[in-house]
Amino acid sequence: MGRVEGVVQAARTDRQLRRNIAVHNRLARRYEKIHGEIFNDVEQGRLRSLLERALGEVRSGQSPVEALDMGCGSGNLTAHLLELGARVTAADVAPGFLELVGSRHGRRRLRTHRLNGRDLAGLGDRSFDFVATYSVLHHIPDYLSACAEMARVCRPGGVILIDHEASPNVWEQDQALGQFRREAARFDWRKYARPANYVHRVRRFFDSRYSNEGDIHVWPDDHIEWDAIRDVMQKNGCDPLFEEDYLLYRKLYRRDVYERFKGRCADTRAMAFRRR
Repeated sequence: MGRVEGVVQAARTDRQLRRNIAVHNRLARRYEKIHGEIFNDVEQGRLRSLLERALGEVRSGQSPVEALDMGCGSGNLTAHLLELGARVTAADVAPGFLELVGSRHGRRRLRTHRLNGRDLAGLGDRSFDFVATYSVLHHIPDYLSACAEMARVCRPGGVILIDHEASPNVWEQDQALGQFRREAARFDWRKYARPANYVHRVRRFFDSRYSNEGDIHVWPDDHIEWDAIRDVMQKNGCDPLFEEDYLLYRKLYRRDVYERFKGRCADTRAMAFRRR
């Protein structure tokens, strides 16, 4: 990359980071209400089982487990990890999220850490037994460097869990997934009552890659590349443990249709690694 290209890329990254911080500070207190695809009984049950499985793979010998929730948001992972007995560092770029998480869970087994959006500065090498991130990588400009940073702060025998990112068949036009989405979606009249949605539509008219919440790597030609993640993790001392593709449940889905299709197609992936 030439000097001019580097300057342009750095400026673009700064804009992306500023927008992500501004959007999530504004939405922090309403985040759970507007993300029904996360905060529902199906997804929360799946997530709890996944965390239990991943924590069961920790071989660092530390007790209690020191866990990092990277990109904690409103504290989705943090709440589960605290309930499962871990000591948690909840980290995010948005101060609004950190204030919310701190006010909800106190400080007995929790501390918060402000991220800079580029690396995990301020967190020491090999300082966590469990490092987890949920629905975060697609917001990070250089998400592969973020994966390397997760490896850096994980102790030998510790586990790194990446969850809630699009699985490959989203970009491969899976026919079963397309059929599911056509049959499962219910009409949502409420979106027509939200003035902000009209603003977002106008902005998308002028910028086809505009996203309401600053998503970056969610496009057919710019999406999470799982093979690249696997390569980066292995180069940084982490071996694959398991991967799990699943069909994400959304509150607007017809539950009977979801139950019929959940074993036939998937749109989301979780992947776990253990640090050597």
